[in-house]
Amino acid sequence: MSWAPYLAAAWILLVGLYGVATTRNLVHAVVCVSVAQSSTYVLLLLVGYRRGGTSPVFSDTAPGSRPVTDPVVQAMALTDIVVGATVTALLLALAVQVAKRRGTLDPAGLRSLESEAGMRDEGAR
Repeated sequence: MSWAPYLAAAWILLVGLYGVATTRNLVHAVVCVSVAQSSTYVLLLLVGYRRGGTSPVFSDTAPGSRPVTDPVVQAMALTDIVVGATVTALLLALAVQVAKRRGTLDPAGLRSLESEAGMRDEGAR
């Protein structure tokens, strides 16, 4: 068993997390989250892989004669892709709304929301 694919999945995850931690743009952060999530696709493919395995839908082989790949892991990978696309679309829609309402995509520029909320609470007292 080779550790290289697992190290590749971990490296992809770390690159995505590093991008999220160091970005100054919300759209870039969304892309980095998408990259980090793509490491889960690689990991799921590694879990379901069998050397010399065939597709489980072929009925010409007797049970137990040849190894087959796990169809559940394949279904989970497809579900992960759909969830990832949905999360990416939602986050991009939120970034568009932030840009419309606040005029910036810089997370540091959004820190003023905290002080504005505090001033409104103090003014209401």
